[in-house]
Order: sequence, then structure tokens, then C-alpha cells
Amino acid sequence: MGLRRELLGGQATAFQAALALALRGLLRFGVRPAFRPGISLGAQRFWLNTTSRAGMVAGGVPRHRARFGSVPAEVLGRPQDQVLLYLHGGGYVSGSPATRRSLTSHLARRINASVVAPAYRLAPEHPCPAALDDALMVYQRLLDKGHDAGHIAVGGDAAGGGLALALLQRIRDLALPAPAAGVLLSPWLDLTVNQEQRSDIGETLLNIPWLAQAARLYAGDDTARPQASPLYGDLNGLPPLLIQSGGDELLRVDSERLADRLRATDTPSRYQLFPRRWHVFQTHAGLLADADLAVAEIGDFLHQKWEKAVNNEQLTGNSE
Repeated sequence: MGLRRELLGGQATAFQAALALALRGLLRFGVRPAFRPGISLGAQRFWLNTTSRAGMVAGGVPRHRARFGSVPAEVLGRPQDQVLLYLHGGGYVSGSPATRRSLTSHLARRINASVVAPAYRLAPEHPCPAALDDALMVYQRLLDKGHDAGHIAVGGDAAGGGLALALLQRIRDLALPAPAAGVLLSPWLDLTVNQEQRSDIGETLLNIPWLAQAARLYAGDDTARPQASPLYGDLNGLPPLLIQSGGDELLRVDSERLADRLRATDTPSRYQLFPRRWHVFQTHAGLLADADLAVAEIGDFLHQKWEKAVNNEQLTGNSE
């Protein structure tokens, strides 16, 4: 299928330029120092939980806790037919639904759907494929609860973006009903962490030594297996994908490589690059104009795919 590449954002007012500079500095000097191999995982998890509170949570979006089988989750938004199963980032070793609440709440409000954010198990306590097993269980429970697969989308950021792609591959391989779409934000897709393929110019948060450590803790010695590095898995037969990345991030190359590989598959795809933006900048929705634009693009994409699924259902019903 043809791949649609888009260059978005970058048109900033003086206020937005100053805000972007301040946010970049906050990440570089307030968050990044805690994420390196010499810092204990306990400290990293605590610091991520603490600093994530600086994000702006969307007002008027209800949330509650739920369980999907053995997997706890946070559900945001009012009950709807449409559901976004969203997998948080954190290198598979940190993070929780709460650390991405500033993003998931804005997604719930923008797309007018329920957002289910699982608290999947983390490494090293629970190495690969525990996170994938948890994500699959949540998807299966959504189907069991009566949600039509065509009304479900799967998304995630960073490690959660890689996990989302691995989940879509697992759903296909198990011949389960496929969701309507997938959304991958700054996805971490290759845990082999080939330093020669990555540039840290402009990176505000991640670093190669931390990525390499997280990859080992999650995937052990076999970091190239598709369960952990879905970039090396079969990319055919997947639902339509929307990929977003910032121009200034280490993981941009993962999005670029995925976009290139998708050219030779039957999976419809769109790739959106936001110049001068950092890793998972979408978490600053409600503050940063480019983050709001990215969330709006996600909403438009999902509504198109959900509407198409509804139209297909109606055509099928009429033919019967």
C-alpha cells in the first residue's frame, strides 16, 4: 500500500516558542537525569510518577478503575461504543496509566470514546512477554464484554507503542477479530538499540545506555525477537496505522524504519513528523499547540476508521 508522509506543526507564535523552550528545559534538566543506568528502578519509577503530574489533565473527563481479567486498568471518558485501548510508555520498566493521564484524558475528550489504559506488568519483575500477554487479555476481555472489534482501536507511546504493534501482530496471528486501527506515538520498535542508527541531537529525555538497559531487563539476550521488537515481525495484514514522531528524538529512526518497511506491505499507513518536537510531546496536550494538533489528528484518524467499520457493518447487514 502507498504510505502517506506528512510534515506537521512547527508554525509557532512567540508564546508557543517560549513555552516549547521551557518544556524542553524541564524535560532535559528535570526528568532526563533520573533515567540512566546508575539510578535504581525504584527511584526512576517514583520520579516519573512525580514529574508526570506537571502535565495538564483534561477537565470534565471522568475516570475509574476496572479490571480486565487479571489486569487492572484506568478507564477514562463516559461509556461509548468506541474504545481506545491505550498502552503507556516507560521502557517496559516504568510508567503506569497515571503517568500518561495528561494524554489519555485529552484523547478521551477529543475522540469522544472510552480510553482503557491497562497497568500491564513491568520488567524486570515480569519480563517479556508478560506485558504483551496482559495487553492481549485486555483486548480479549473487551471482545468478551460485547465490544465490536470494529469499534476498538489500539494505541500506545514509546514502549507502549511497540507493545501496541506487537499486540496487533498477535491479534492477527491468533485470527482474532481485528480492531479498526492502530496509533503509534514515538514507538520503540527495535530493542537491539543499534546506536549507529540513532542520533541524540535535540533529544530531551532518552539516552542510549538507559534504552539498552531497559531492553535487556525486558527482553533478556534475545532483544530482536518480534515479541519485543515488532519491527522485525510480519507487518502484513494489520489494521490501518497512524504513526507520529517528533523531529528531535532518539526513537524517530524507529518510526522512519517502520514507515519505510510498510511500503512493501498491504497495511495502510500514515506517518506524521512534527519538526523540533521531542519524545511523546503529545503528553503536553492542553498546553502545547503541536500536541493539541497531534491529538486532533489522532481523533480525525480514528473517527474515519470507526465510521468506515460502521458503514461496512451496515453494508453487510443489508446484504443479508
